[in-house]
Amino acid sequence: MEASTTTAGPLEASAERVTRGRWGDPFFRNLTRFFALLVAALLLGILISLFRGSLPAFHKFGWRFLSSQEWNPVTEVFGALPVLYGTLVTSAIAMLLGVPISFGIALFITELCPKWLRQPLGVAIELLAAIPSIIYGMWGLFVLAPLLSDHVQPWMTDHLGEWPGVGRLFQGPPLGIGVFTAGLILAIMVIPYITAVMRDVFETVPAVLKESAFALGTTTWEVVRNVVLPSTRVGVAGGIMLGLGRALGETMAVTFVIGNAHDLNLSLFMPGNTISSNLANELNEAVGPVYTSSLIALGLLLFAITFVVLALSKLLLLRLQRTEGRAS
Repeated sequence: MEASTTTAGPLEASAERVTRGRWGDPFFRNLTRFFALLVAALLLGILISLFRGSLPAFHKFGWRFLSSQEWNPVTEVFGALPVLYGTLVTSAIAMLLGVPISFGIALFITELCPKWLRQPLGVAIELLAAIPSIIYGMWGLFVLAPLLSDHVQPWMTDHLGEWPGVGRLFQGPPLGIGVFTAGLILAIMVIPYITAVMRDVFETVPAVLKESAFALGTTTWEVVRNVVLPSTRVGVAGGIMLGLGRALGETMAVTFVIGNAHDLNLSLFMPGNTISSNLANELNEAVGPVYTSSLIALGLLLFAITFVVLALSKLLLLRLQRTEGRAS
Protein backbone atom coordinates (compact mmCIF):
# COMPACT_ATOMS: atom_id res chain seq x y z
CA MET A 1 0.00 0.00 0.00
CA GLU A 2 2.78 2.42 0.88
CA ALA A 3 4.61 1.64 -2.37
CA SER A 4 1.52 2.27 -4.49
CA THR A 5 0.83 5.52 -2.68
CA THR A 6 4.42 6.66 -3.17
CA THR A 7 4.29 5.83 -6.84
CA ALA A 8 0.94 7.55 -7.38
CA GLY A 9 2.16 10.86 -5.97
CA PRO A 10 4.78 11.65 -8.68
CA LEU A 11 2.47 10.32 -11.40
CA GLU A 12 -0.36 12.61 -10.32
CA ALA A 13 2.01 15.60 -10.14
CA SER A 14 3.33 14.82 -13.62
CA ALA A 15 -0.20 14.52 -15.00
CA GLU A 16 -1.12 17.82 -13.41
CA ARG A 17 1.89 19.54 -15.04
CA VAL A 18 0.93 18.08 -18.41
CA THR A 19 -2.63 19.34 -17.98
CA ARG A 20 -1.41 22.84 -17.08
CA GLY A 21 0.93 22.81 -20.06
CA ARG A 22 -1.91 21.99 -22.44
CA TRP A 23 -3.59 25.33 -21.78
CA GLY A 24 -0.69 27.34 -20.32
CA ASP A 25 1.67 27.15 -23.28
CA PRO A 26 -0.94 28.12 -25.89
CA PHE A 27 -2.17 30.95 -23.66
CA PHE A 28 1.35 32.32 -23.23
CA ARG A 29 2.08 31.94 -26.95
CA ASN A 30 -1.12 33.75 -27.96
CA LEU A 31 -0.54 36.47 -25.35
CA THR A 32 2.93 37.24 -26.68
CA ARG A 33 1.62 37.12 -30.24
CA PHE A 34 -1.08 39.63 -29.30
CA PHE A 35 1.46 42.11 -27.90
CA ALA A 36 3.66 41.71 -30.97
CA LEU A 37 0.72 42.36 -33.29
CA LEU A 38 -0.36 45.28 -31.10
CA VAL A 39 2.99 46.98 -31.67
CA ALA A 40 2.70 46.41 -35.42
CA ALA A 41 -0.88 47.74 -35.38
CA LEU A 42 0.18 50.88 -33.51
CA LEU A 43 2.96 51.48 -36.00
CA LEU A 44 0.60 51.00 -38.92
CA GLY A 45 -2.00 53.26 -37.31
CA ILE A 46 0.54 56.06 -36.87
CA LEU A 47 1.64 55.70 -40.47
CA ILE A 48 -1.94 55.80 -41.77
CA SER A 49 -2.78 58.84 -39.64
CA LEU A 50 0.27 60.74 -40.88
CA PHE A 51 -0.44 59.78 -44.48
CA ARG A 52 -4.09 60.88 -44.33
CA GLY A 53 -3.21 64.12 -42.59
CA SER A 54 -0.52 65.00 -45.16
CA LEU A 55 -2.71 64.39 -48.24
CA PRO A 56 -3.95 68.01 -48.60
CA ALA A 57 -0.38 69.31 -48.65
CA PHE A 58 0.81 66.75 -51.20
CA HIS A 59 -2.30 67.33 -53.34
CA LYS A 60 -1.58 71.06 -53.49
CA PHE A 61 2.22 71.07 -53.82
CA GLY A 62 3.05 67.62 -55.14
CA TRP A 63 6.76 66.79 -55.28
CA ARG A 64 7.55 70.51 -55.09
CA PHE A 65 6.94 70.17 -51.36
CA LEU A 66 10.23 68.28 -51.07
CA SER A 67 12.28 70.62 -53.25
CA SER A 68 10.88 74.06 -52.39
CA GLN A 69 12.69 76.35 -49.96
CA GLU A 70 9.76 78.66 -49.26
CA TRP A 71 7.80 78.46 -46.02
CA ASN A 72 5.20 81.21 -45.89
CA PRO A 73 2.12 80.67 -43.70
CA VAL A 74 0.57 83.95 -44.92
CA THR A 75 0.43 82.90 -48.58
CA GLU A 76 0.12 79.20 -47.65
CA VAL A 77 3.15 78.18 -49.67
CA PHE A 78 5.26 75.54 -47.95
CA GLY A 79 8.43 73.63 -48.77
CA ALA A 80 10.33 71.05 -46.76
CA LEU A 81 13.84 71.32 -48.23
CA PRO A 82 15.40 73.57 -45.53
CA VAL A 83 14.16 71.43 -42.63
CA LEU A 84 15.16 68.22 -44.39
CA TYR A 85 18.62 69.64 -44.90
CA GLY A 86 18.86 70.79 -41.29
CA THR A 87 17.70 67.42 -39.95
CA LEU A 88 20.22 65.43 -41.98
CA VAL A 89 23.14 67.81 -41.42
CA THR A 90 22.72 68.12 -37.65
CA SER A 91 22.38 64.35 -37.33
CA ALA A 92 25.48 63.82 -39.48
CA ILE A 93 27.48 66.22 -37.30
CA ALA A 94 26.26 64.42 -34.19
CA MET A 95 27.34 61.05 -35.56
CA LEU A 96 30.72 62.29 -36.80
CA LEU A 97 31.53 63.69 -33.38
CA GLY A 98 29.63 61.31 -31.10
CA VAL A 99 30.55 57.88 -32.48
CA PRO A 100 34.37 58.15 -32.15
CA ILE A 101 34.07 59.69 -28.67
CA SER A 102 31.61 57.00 -27.56
CA PHE A 103 33.85 54.27 -28.92
CA GLY A 104 36.84 55.71 -27.07
CA ILE A 105 34.94 55.98 -23.79
CA ALA A 106 33.57 52.43 -24.05
CA LEU A 107 37.00 51.09 -24.95
CA PHE A 108 38.61 52.89 -22.00
CA ILE A 109 36.00 51.64 -19.52
CA THR A 110 36.20 48.00 -20.63
CA GLU A 111 39.89 47.61 -21.47
CA LEU A 112 42.03 50.35 -19.92
CA CYS A 113 40.20 51.86 -16.96
CA PRO A 114 41.34 50.95 -13.39
CA LYS A 115 38.80 48.86 -11.54
CA TRP A 116 38.22 51.49 -8.85
CA LEU A 117 37.27 54.06 -11.51
CA ARG A 118 35.22 51.82 -13.80
CA GLN A 119 31.97 51.86 -11.84
CA PRO A 120 31.90 55.63 -11.01
CA LEU A 121 32.73 56.50 -14.61
CA GLY A 122 30.02 54.22 -15.94
CA VAL A 123 27.46 55.75 -13.59
CA ALA A 124 28.51 59.26 -14.64
CA ILE A 125 28.01 58.38 -18.32
CA GLU A 126 24.57 56.92 -17.58
CA LEU A 127 23.58 60.04 -15.63
CA LEU A 128 24.20 62.13 -18.74
CA ALA A 129 21.40 60.20 -20.44
CA ALA A 130 19.03 61.10 -17.60
CA ILE A 131 19.42 64.85 -18.06
CA PRO A 132 16.27 66.31 -19.71
CA SER A 133 16.76 67.62 -23.22
CA ILE A 134 15.51 71.07 -22.25
CA ILE A 135 18.44 71.34 -19.81
CA TYR A 136 20.82 70.58 -22.64
CA GLY A 137 19.10 73.27 -24.68
CA MET A 138 19.38 75.89 -21.95
CA TRP A 139 23.03 75.03 -21.35
CA GLY A 140 23.69 75.21 -25.06
CA LEU A 141 22.01 78.60 -25.39
CA PHE A 142 23.55 80.32 -22.37
CA VAL A 143 26.95 78.61 -22.09
CA LEU A 144 27.97 76.77 -25.24
CA ALA A 145 26.72 79.29 -27.83
CA PRO A 146 28.65 82.27 -26.36
CA LEU A 147 31.77 80.10 -26.06
CA LEU A 148 31.54 79.05 -29.70
CA SER A 149 30.80 82.61 -30.83
CA ASP A 150 33.75 84.16 -29.00
CA HIS A 151 36.46 81.54 -29.39
CA VAL A 152 35.70 78.46 -31.51
CA GLN A 153 33.88 79.74 -34.60
CA PRO A 154 36.28 82.65 -35.30
CA TRP A 155 39.20 80.22 -35.09
CA MET A 156 37.47 77.74 -37.42
CA THR A 157 36.70 80.52 -39.93
CA ASP A 158 40.32 81.71 -39.92
CA HIS A 159 41.88 78.25 -40.22
CA LEU A 160 39.27 76.21 -42.12
CA GLY A 161 37.31 78.82 -44.06
CA GLU A 162 39.88 79.00 -46.87
CA TRP A 163 40.09 75.29 -47.49
CA PRO A 164 38.98 74.33 -51.01
CA GLY A 165 35.61 72.63 -51.11
CA VAL A 166 34.79 72.37 -47.41
CA GLY A 167 35.80 75.95 -46.61
CA ARG A 168 32.31 77.27 -47.33
CA LEU A 169 30.97 75.19 -44.45
CA PHE A 170 32.95 77.27 -41.95
CA GLN A 171 32.38 80.74 -43.35
CA GLY A 172 29.90 83.26 -42.03
CA PRO A 173 29.40 85.40 -38.94
CA PRO A 174 30.15 83.70 -35.59
CA LEU A 175 26.62 83.90 -34.23
CA GLY A 176 27.01 81.10 -31.73
CA ILE A 177 23.61 79.61 -32.56
CA GLY A 178 23.17 77.66 -35.77
CA VAL A 179 23.40 74.25 -37.39
CA PHE A 180 26.89 73.53 -36.04
CA THR A 181 25.87 74.27 -32.45
CA ALA A 182 22.77 72.09 -32.80
CA GLY A 183 24.89 69.23 -34.15
CA LEU A 184 27.34 69.63 -31.28
CA ILE A 185 24.54 69.53 -28.71
CA LEU A 186 23.14 66.40 -30.36
CA ALA A 187 26.58 64.78 -30.26
CA ILE A 188 26.77 65.39 -26.51
CA MET A 189 23.28 63.98 -26.05
CA VAL A 190 23.83 60.75 -28.03
CA ILE A 191 27.20 59.92 -26.46
CA PRO A 192 25.68 58.31 -23.30
CA TYR A 193 23.39 56.04 -25.33
CA ILE A 194 26.02 54.84 -27.78
CA THR A 195 28.61 54.47 -25.03
CA ALA A 196 26.30 52.40 -22.82
CA VAL A 197 25.48 49.96 -25.62
CA MET A 198 29.10 49.66 -26.77
CA ARG A 199 30.30 49.10 -23.22
CA ASP A 200 27.75 46.37 -22.61
CA VAL A 201 28.53 44.51 -25.82
CA PHE A 202 32.29 44.82 -25.28
CA GLU A 203 31.87 43.18 -21.88
CA THR A 204 30.14 40.17 -23.46
CA VAL A 205 33.33 39.10 -25.24
CA PRO A 206 34.74 36.06 -23.38
CA ALA A 207 37.82 36.94 -21.39
CA VAL A 208 39.58 33.78 -22.61
CA LEU A 209 39.59 35.11 -26.18
CA LYS A 210 41.24 38.37 -25.17
CA GLU A 211 43.70 36.64 -22.85
CA SER A 212 44.68 34.24 -25.62
CA ALA A 213 45.33 37.15 -27.97
CA PHE A 214 47.42 38.93 -25.35
CA ALA A 215 49.38 35.71 -24.78
CA LEU A 216 50.33 35.75 -28.46
CA GLY A 217 51.87 39.19 -28.03
CA THR A 218 49.18 41.41 -29.51
CA THR A 219 48.63 44.95 -28.32
CA THR A 220 45.41 46.25 -26.78
CA TRP A 221 44.37 47.93 -30.02
CA GLU A 222 45.01 44.72 -31.99
CA VAL A 223 42.86 42.79 -29.53
CA VAL A 224 40.07 45.33 -29.92
CA ARG A 225 40.33 45.37 -33.71
CA ASN A 226 40.72 41.63 -34.29
CA VAL A 227 38.82 40.09 -31.37
CA VAL A 228 36.40 42.51 -29.71
CA LEU A 229 34.99 44.36 -32.73
CA PRO A 230 34.36 41.28 -34.93
CA SER A 231 32.49 39.65 -32.04
CA THR A 232 30.36 42.69 -31.22
CA ARG A 233 29.79 44.20 -34.66
CA VAL A 234 26.03 43.84 -34.56
CA GLY A 235 25.78 45.37 -31.08
CA VAL A 236 28.02 48.28 -31.99
CA ALA A 237 25.93 49.01 -35.07
CA GLY A 238 22.79 48.81 -32.94
CA GLY A 239 24.18 51.37 -30.53
CA ILE A 240 25.04 53.72 -33.39
CA MET A 241 21.53 53.34 -34.81
CA LEU A 242 20.07 54.10 -31.38
CA GLY A 243 22.08 57.30 -31.21
CA LEU A 244 21.11 58.23 -34.77
CA GLY A 245 17.44 57.76 -33.96
CA ARG A 246 17.82 60.05 -30.95
CA ALA A 247 19.58 62.66 -33.07
CA LEU A 248 16.96 62.60 -35.84
CA GLY A 249 14.03 63.07 -33.48
CA GLU A 250 15.46 65.40 -30.83
CA THR A 251 13.33 68.52 -30.43
CA MET A 252 13.76 70.86 -27.49
CA ALA A 253 17.54 71.02 -27.27
CA VAL A 254 17.78 71.70 -31.01
CA THR A 255 15.03 74.32 -30.86
CA PHE A 256 17.02 76.34 -28.33
CA VAL A 257 20.27 76.57 -30.32
CA ILE A 258 19.61 76.11 -34.04
CA GLY A 259 18.13 79.57 -34.66
CA ASN A 260 14.81 78.33 -36.16
CA ALA A 261 15.30 80.05 -39.52
CA HIS A 262 13.67 78.61 -42.63
CA ASP A 263 16.75 79.26 -44.76
CA LEU A 264 19.05 76.96 -46.68
CA ASN A 265 22.69 77.90 -46.11
CA LEU A 266 25.86 75.94 -46.79
CA SER A 267 27.55 77.58 -43.81
CA LEU A 268 27.22 75.52 -40.65
CA PHE A 269 27.40 78.69 -38.57
CA MET A 270 24.16 80.13 -39.95
CA PRO A 271 20.77 79.54 -38.30
CA GLY A 272 18.67 76.71 -39.67
CA ASN A 273 15.80 74.43 -38.75
CA THR A 274 14.94 70.76 -38.41
CA ILE A 275 11.72 68.86 -38.82
CA SER A 276 11.24 68.26 -35.11
CA SER A 277 12.06 71.83 -34.07
CA ASN A 278 9.77 73.22 -36.76
CA LEU A 279 6.90 71.04 -35.55
CA ALA A 280 7.49 72.10 -31.96
CA ASN A 281 7.45 75.79 -32.89
CA GLU A 282 4.50 75.92 -35.27
CA LEU A 283 2.11 73.00 -34.77
CA ASN A 284 0.08 74.68 -32.02
CA GLU A 285 -0.19 77.87 -34.08
CA ALA A 286 -1.11 76.29 -37.40
CA VAL A 287 -4.27 77.79 -38.92
CA GLY A 288 -6.01 76.27 -41.91
CA PRO A 289 -5.98 72.78 -43.40
CA VAL A 290 -3.03 73.39 -45.74
CA TYR A 291 -0.78 74.73 -42.99
CA THR A 292 -1.65 71.88 -40.62
CA SER A 293 -1.32 69.30 -43.38
CA SER A 294 2.12 70.61 -44.31
CA LEU A 295 3.32 70.16 -40.75
CA ILE A 296 1.88 66.64 -40.63
CA ALA A 297 3.66 65.96 -43.92
CA LEU A 298 6.92 66.93 -42.23
CA GLY A 299 6.18 64.35 -39.54
CA LEU A 300 5.59 61.76 -42.26
CA LEU A 301 8.93 62.65 -43.83
CA LEU A 302 10.69 62.23 -40.50
CA PHE A 303 9.00 58.86 -40.10
CA ALA A 304 10.17 57.86 -43.58
CA ILE A 305 13.75 59.02 -42.95
CA THR A 306 13.94 56.99 -39.74
CA PHE A 307 12.50 53.93 -41.46
CA VAL A 308 14.95 54.17 -44.38
CA VAL A 309 17.93 54.60 -42.05
CA LEU A 310 16.94 51.57 -39.99
CA ALA A 311 16.27 49.50 -43.11
CA LEU A 312 19.66 50.37 -44.61
CA SER A 313 21.41 49.53 -41.35
CA LYS A 314 19.64 46.16 -41.24
CA LEU A 315 20.68 45.41 -44.82
CA LEU A 316 24.24 46.36 -43.97
CA LEU A 317 24.28 43.99 -41.00
CA LEU A 318 22.85 41.16 -43.10
CA ARG A 319 25.53 41.75 -45.71
CA LEU A 320 28.25 41.69 -43.05
CA GLN A 321 26.87 38.43 -41.67
CA ARG A 322 26.88 36.84 -45.13
CA THR A 323 30.45 38.02 -45.67
CA GLU A 324 31.53 36.48 -42.36
CA GLY A 325 29.80 33.22 -43.30
CA ARG A 326 31.68 32.99 -46.61
CA ALA A 327 34.96 33.86 -44.90
CA SER A 328 34.53 31.12 -42.35
